[in-house]
Amino acid sequence: MVSVSLMSMRVQPWRRVLAFFALAILVGCDAGPPPLLRVAAHPWPGYETLYLARSLGAYDPDRIRLVETASATQSSAALRDGLVEGAALTLDEVLTLLQDGIDLKVVLVMDESAGADRLLARPGITRIDDLRGRRVGVENGATGAVLLQAALDAAHLKPQDVHVVPLAVDAQADAWRAGSIDAVVSHAPVAQTIQALGANVLFDSSRIPGRIVDVLAVRADALPRHGNALKQLIAGHFAALGMLDREPARAHARMAARLHVPASAVAPLFSGMHLPDVAQNHDFLDGPAPRLELTADTLASLMLCRNLLHAAPAIEGIALAEYLPPSP
Repeated sequence: MVSVSLMSMRVQPWRRVLAFFALAILVGCDAGPPPLLRVAAHPWPGYETLYLARSLGAYDPDRIRLVETASATQSSAALRDGLVEGAALTLDEVLTLLQDGIDLKVVLVMDESAGADRLLARPGITRIDDLRGRRVGVENGATGAVLLQAALDAAHLKPQDVHVVPLAVDAQADAWRAGSIDAVVSHAPVAQTIQALGANVLFDSSRIPGRIVDVLAVRADALPRHGNALKQLIAGHFAALGMLDREPARAHARMAARLHVPASAVAPLFSGMHLPDVAQNHDFLDGPAPRLELTADTLASLMLCRNLLHAAPAIEGIALAEYLPPSP
């Protein structure tokens, strides 16, 4: 089942919340066409709330455009190159962009992975140390590297003990079928496809709590132009969470077509995930020492130790709570 804490949404039904924020944003907006906010997101259940909100009519298409990418690598590249103003990314991917001089702010925590990211292996490979000398597919990004490094550490292996095969998530199932890899670091919905082909789980993100956090990151230079659109986008996300909580069958039916699975298979995709509510987002992003920045600092130290970063990114001030709905 989806792990959703929605205390604030129980106070106000999701339809009322959505209507309230839509009305607030429309007031006073008659001075010419507003700029278009473009937000990239690749297939991942934790990001599907954005598309669910769009299907509910939460977003004005003249103000907000969701840009569908195939992988986190593509989303990061689009944000880096200024092709989009925001992107749904893991926190470690945000740190990598910050290190490279891309000034970003985190305006929403979308989910925490607690088992949804997995190291999968072929039948007969039952222990992590069985991977010595084997081919391990992993996307050329920080999330896969963080999970793989944690798994290797657990088995007292070094990165050079395995043959790392750079492999985007959207190519992983085909590589598995072709027999070109022995193991792979993956996530839903691709992980479930590979498990259905016989893979077993050697390691998952439940063993590294707090390290894999999905967020909405926005270029700092875009904030002055897109404040109202960001509030609309985030209000839609929480309205979609409300629908998931109260009308799961209807929500799953809408999500199924985009995820290319039957509606009955949608709920299991959220297994191992926690979706923070409004109050928990304020806990992450608000205050003099936001929890997200403490988490990012710990994660950056780990990434530096593992040579996943070459310089310490500037973390102070990356968390912004001002675009969230009021905390209940």
